[in-house]
Amino acid sequence: MGMNNYSELLLKAISVIENYDNICITSHVNPDGDSIGSVLALGLVIKKKFNKHITMLVPDKVPNNLTFLPGIDLIETDLIGQKVDLFIALDCGDENRLGVEKSLLESVSVVINIDHHITNTDFGHINIVNPKASSTGEIVYDLINHMNVELDKDIATCIYTAISSDTGSFKYDNTTSKTHMIASKLLDARIDTNIINTNLYQSRSIEKTNLLVASLNTLEFFNNKKIGLAMITKKMLEESNATSEETDFVVNFIRDIDIVEVACILKEIDNNTIKISFRSKKHVDVSQIAKSFNGGGHAKASGCTIYMNIEEGKQLVLEEIVKAFR
Repeated sequence: MGMNNYSELLLKAISVIENYDNICITSHVNPDGDSIGSVLALGLVIKKKFNKHITMLVPDKVPNNLTFLPGIDLIETDLIGQKVDLFIALDCGDENRLGVEKSLLESVSVVINIDHHITNTDFGHINIVNPKASSTGEIVYDLINHMNVELDKDIATCIYTAISSDTGSFKYDNTTSKTHMIASKLLDARIDTNIINTNLYQSRSIEKTNLLVASLNTLEFFNNKKIGLAMITKKMLEESNATSEETDFVVNFIRDIDIVEVACILKEIDNNTIKISFRSKKHVDVSQIAKSFNGGGHAKASGCTIYMNIEEGKQLVLEEIVKAFR
């Protein structure tokens, strides 16, 4: 997407936003910092500038470490009785990842799809998909910039959270010079990075810690210790009292072992449903591995769901990872 075309799409989206009164902004299921930060930032801006009827919809539980975000109490968990003319989907690669019925997408006048996943299916009437952006928060920043809205501390806090979350605190190589330029503008809005960073990176619950310990007991290495693979069973989730959504930190922990190139975690949803998360460091494109199981994501972070028991799943997934090294 050329820069002119990108700007045109942003301006087109803004004129659509100006034309509709009942707007729903939402994101994917199992929300993360990028999705919730983006929903709140855009919702707060549209409220501030256009005074529209906005529903900020997160159909899942907001992770505890994101409840500090300004505007979090404005989030709705369903759309019962709400009229929606314009639907804005943020950070969502395809309509199956949305927490709303497909019929809703068909009943609204316009769907705007804003995302940075290269695998996005362009399901909107207006598709602003920029895989060069570090995060959806970065695209939302550009959109807000085209609206000429003063960035207040609350909006800047939400965008900074979105960008920091999806760049792994500016560590991942989706971080560009533009990402840092935006971060610098957000810092100028007097955000409190101490509060943001403490919540995002230094507030793992004791429940999640117990889950990490249990899961690491299953950790095995393969392929000259380049592959680290662990499991999270239903029993572990029950015994640790952790929630099933917040398990990404375990796969990241395994990826951060110096010799590991690909980390994989198999999470048991029930006896024949396993959710799989992949992470890689340098050369392996894990989105291709996920794709072979009808999943998707990024080159260094992706996932899929398979329908078999966890032991069978482990063998099958391991074979695919080993293949990816060839």
